[in-house]
Amino acid sequence: MGSLFHYDFIIRALEAGLLIGAIAPLIGIFLVLRRYSLIADTLSHVSLAGVAIGLLMKVNQLITAIAASTISSVVIDKLRTSKKIYGETALSIFLSGSLALAIILIGLAHGFNVDIFSYLFGSIVTVKNTDLYIISILSIIIILLLSIFFKELIYISFDEESAQVSGIKVKTLNTFFILLAAAMIAISIPIIGILLISALLVLPTVTALQYKKSFKTTLIIGEIVSLFSVMTGLIISFYLNISPGGTIVLLMLTIFCLTLFYKNFFVKQN
Repeated sequence: MGSLFHYDFIIRALEAGLLIGAIAPLIGIFLVLRRYSLIADTLSHVSLAGVAIGLLMKVNQLITAIAASTISSVVIDKLRTSKKIYGETALSIFLSGSLALAIILIGLAHGFNVDIFSYLFGSIVTVKNTDLYIISILSIIIILLLSIFFKELIYISFDEESAQVSGIKVKTLNTFFILLAAAMIAISIPIIGILLISALLVLPTVTALQYKKSFKTTLIIGEIVSLFSVMTGLIISFYLNISPGGTIVLLMLTIFCLTLFYKNFFVKQN
């Protein structure tokens, strides 16, 4: 086995992983604080339907996944806020419906001849130059927009009613945030895989929250956990020839368990 930096595909994977690892806690911390974690699972399954559409139409699957997840996120948000359908019910409808659609479309696209596991669990060889450009552009947009509306999103996360009374356009920002989350989920597919995206968003933040620090410190800890897990997981998966998504999530889960062990057995005793 040669040096991993001798291969173009692993360099692309590491670059994509660096971007995804950086923006995951930025989205994840707001999802966890607002108890929106289930949205990540739902939109990841919607993204699978988007991938299936791309396979059927023979176009870039990342583009169709982004389109499917962003459009669905707006519809889900409208259903949730209309109060005609309970929030969790809307998510369940889209989760099961998009999964059923994906299965049918993959069958029509002769999906058994496609390495569908690379979409489900991630693969370091599936990141193409086009995908890297899309991931880079969307990552920059997500970071810029989150930095612009950072204070408003924090306010809404902790007290939505007070934020609305103070003049913040809560509904507009909620829709805006869901769109960013949908885009982030879709671009994570090549690295982490559709079935494990929610863990990428949730685990670093939940780990950081165990330390009970300020919002910014929690975000920094989440960034460290996310970047370390993603980059280390990609390197390990290259040398052991295993799924990068599963490796990354297991690393995150290990860090989370070690954090719990440290907080429960060492901090309490002191």
